[in-house]
Amino acid sequence: RKGPTFILRILVFPHPSAREMGSGNSKGAPGPVQAAGYPPVVVNKQVAAVKGATKDDSAHSTASTVVASSPAPIAPGVAPGLVPFQASGFASVSAPAPELGEKCFIGAVADKYLRAQGLSAATLDDWTWPSKHADAVAAAILSWGKDNNATVFTHWFQPLGANNVRPGQSGQVHNNMMTFKKDGKPIWEFSGKELLRGETDGSSYPNGGMRATHTAGGYTVLDASSAIFMRGDTIYIPTIFMSWTGLATDEKIPLLRSCEALTREGKRLLKNLGYTATGVVPNIGLEQEFFFVPRDAYARRLDLQMTGRTVMGKQAPRGQEMCDHYMAGINQFALEAMKAIQHECYALGIPLRTRHREVAPNQYEFAPMFGYVTSQIDQNLMVMQIAEEVAARYNLACLMQEKPFQGINGSGKHNNWSLGTTDGVNLLNAVQINKATGNPEAFNAIISSIVSAVDKHGDLMRMAISAPGNDFRLGACEAPPAIVSTYLGTDLTAHLEKYMNGGDANYVPSVQMLSSGISAIAPFEVPSEDRNRTSPFPYGGHRFEFRAVGSSQNVSMVNTVLNTITAEAFSAYSDALESGKSPKDINMGLLKEHFKVVFNGNGYSEEWPDEATKRGVWRIDSAVEAMKTTSSDKNVALFEKMKVMSKTELEARENIMYVHYYGMVEMEALSMIDMIVQQIVPAMASAGLDTGALTGAAKSVQDKLAAVHHEGDDYKKAVLARELRLEVMMEARDVCDAAEASCPANLWPMATYKELLFLDSQQDGNGNTTVMGQY
Repeated sequence: RKGPTFILRILVFPHPSAREMGSGNSKGAPGPVQAAGYPPVVVNKQVAAVKGATKDDSAHSTASTVVASSPAPIAPGVAPGLVPFQASGFASVSAPAPELGEKCFIGAVADKYLRAQGLSAATLDDWTWPSKHADAVAAAILSWGKDNNATVFTHWFQPLGANNVRPGQSGQVHNNMMTFKKDGKPIWEFSGKELLRGETDGSSYPNGGMRATHTAGGYTVLDASSAIFMRGDTIYIPTIFMSWTGLATDEKIPLLRSCEALTREGKRLLKNLGYTATGVVPNIGLEQEFFFVPRDAYARRLDLQMTGRTVMGKQAPRGQEMCDHYMAGINQFALEAMKAIQHECYALGIPLRTRHREVAPNQYEFAPMFGYVTSQIDQNLMVMQIAEEVAARYNLACLMQEKPFQGINGSGKHNNWSLGTTDGVNLLNAVQINKATGNPEAFNAIISSIVSAVDKHGDLMRMAISAPGNDFRLGACEAPPAIVSTYLGTDLTAHLEKYMNGGDANYVPSVQMLSSGISAIAPFEVPSEDRNRTSPFPYGGHRFEFRAVGSSQNVSMVNTVLNTITAEAFSAYSDALESGKSPKDINMGLLKEHFKVVFNGNGYSEEWPDEATKRGVWRIDSAVEAMKTTSSDKNVALFEKMKVMSKTELEARENIMYVHYYGMVEMEALSMIDMIVQQIVPAMASAGLDTGALTGAAKSVQDKLAAVHHEGDDYKKAVLARELRLEVMMEARDVCDAAEASCPANLWPMATYKELLFLDSQQDGNGNTTVMGQY
């Protein structure tokens, strides 16, 4: 910065002897990360904490140092949380575990360093602190970093078009806070200006035409709503990313704008209903589903490595048909990886509370506590990154793609969304909001507004979940269909129907008592509403759950849409109130007009799609057609009115989605062609089996891909890519799967579904599997 600058670009390739570093695996799969003669690589597994954790909450808080060069056999008698992560011949290494939450610059951790600057941790609770205390906070962060051997900082932002392709789905440039004086002694420098703002090339990220090589200026600016945290030697500063022209070139800026719209219109509505709130905020909890597969099997699947999903693969003799995986005991090998992931997350202050098996074999889930929307999204991105990195240390691959395997469930990221005031009143809790306002119409006003928003803007909700991987997941009796409706449950629905016919306004959720018929077990209370897993947006009592969201997604757009359509509905409601209409008249009008979007039945039934069409509910089967609605006149008017996105920003995002979609399909198609031509055809030929159908399948994929390449319009390219993916490639897949069924097993050149999906049945007493070699 203060003198001549040069940039050194380095390409790093695997060492030629990388195969020799393996575990004796006959297929040359990746093994230990240690070559002969080198010391073991030590990775400190961080343990962490949830604010206010109980003894039970922190039961797995013991941690160990991990030798990254071998998998983790589970030794008998090892204390919970301790992993003897070393292969024969390696020295045992240990180090103290960090305290819970100490890698997150909030609360007591921050207070220690801020007080040295005349401030306190409370300073960070006021999100306007960057304009008042930047230099002092920077000095505190520098001291914190030096005490923890973290001498590097990075502005951590979220480029567009990143899901399932960009590692960590983030952008970051690492800068050292230390340089040298002329006498060779180190000098530490980290200013408030460096903390608050950075500059980078805005044209090298997907931007939909908002930037170009000759107009490339882009700026990162600190986001005070999300906590600064530390990993290894690096301090991560969450930021927005904006172009030189002021356009939002990231995921976070529209989200933050939508939060402002929601608090503005939420406060206005509550004041009109009799309650003066200081703020209205969206809180979310994200249920992250994923798969663990053996890493050497993963290394023998080009499609998984390149795209995150299998483009071919014969079904194993066993799948999920016995319903034997969901919430079963966690595979001991996977459990050690999950504990290590939780330990690292706890150190960062990420309250990753729940872990369990999911429905499909080798499928798992993590779920955190609720929190403010921007910090929860930041934390979820870090959870996904940590899960992928830690899995590799255990010779596993963590798959976040929505549908890695055909014939079994895919993965989602259920977006539990709620609204609350800054003083703790939940707007979706009937008792709380009616009491706070002193108005029995208040809860009806909130629900009728949200119902109207879902009915009017179901196209945007569908657009927000149009991740490429959701093509194979939505509506497949594992995830809600691509029809946007909401489930309110029998109790709330009955109340609203009576209310529309002149019934009582005050809603008090009913409860019921269940008895097991066992004298030693007392009857217990259960909620008034059942659970409907077939609805894309069910009300669960105090929250809505957007179940259709894809597992690989950055959910910023999902929550930007929910916040914005709700803010607009609140705004329209306040307009009506301020024009002299009564809450009852407004509520009844909204419910009668938009109640068609409420569906409490089975979303997987064959009758529902036709019924939804008759009702006039949004049904967009194609993800590409859903993307096309992004910049419709209706939606441009919505986002511009709420000051969330401009027409230019919407059109750019629509273009990025098209490019991302056909880019993913291109990678899948090229992987399929290579696997057929370079692997399957030679294997079949060596077995003396016919290869004509395979050669024809490869050519059909190649020809359709050429048509995609030839098309110049991005929307039309995406349409053709969808046809390639869902028609041509599916036909080619049938040919490949038939070939696998007839090819001798010892000649089949890639990992099978059996090898990928059944850790349990291939595992020895140490948690190792037959497909992972001997350790």
